[in-house]
Amino acid sequence: MFTPSQADVRRFFCGAFDKGRRGLPLEPLETLAYEWMLRHPEYHAELADLDAALRAMTTVDPARDNPFLHLSMHLSISEQCSIDQPPGIRQAVELLAARRGSLHDAHHEVMDCLGRMLWESQVHGRPPDGQAYLAEVRRRATAD
Repeated sequence: MFTPSQADVRRFFCGAFDKGRRGLPLEPLETLAYEWMLRHPEYHAELADLDAALRAMTTVDPARDNPFLHLSMHLSISEQCSIDQPPGIRQAVELLAARRGSLHDAHHEVMDCLGRMLWESQVHGRPPDGQAYLAEVRRRATAD
C-alpha cells in the first residue's frame, strides 16, 4: 500500500496544478485533482508555490482550511465512488448530489462524514467504520 508523506501530497498537488495551468499532459489522477483544484480558486496561491507549501507543513492555522487535506478528501471520495467502496457509497453520493444540486456540495457534506469516521477511529483506537460512514451519508441523502 502506498502511503505518501505530507510533503509527497503537497508535491503532487502543486505539480499537477503547475502542469494543468501550463497545459501540459496530466496523468489520470492529476486530471481528477486538477478538476477539483479548479473548483477551489481560493487555494490557487498555495498550489502555485511549492516551496511555500513545503515550509508551511509545520504551521497550522485553525482559521483556514488545509487545501491539501481538502483536495485529498475530494480525491478519496471520488475514488470511493469510482469503485463503490464501501458498497453503496456511489449511490448515496449521487443521491446527495441530486438533492443538493451539486456534486461539489455533496462532496463537502461527505467530507464531514468521512472526517467524523476517521476521528472516531483514532479516538477509540479501532478501524474506520465504513458502515457507519455510509449510513451517515445515506441519512443526509434521504433526510427531508
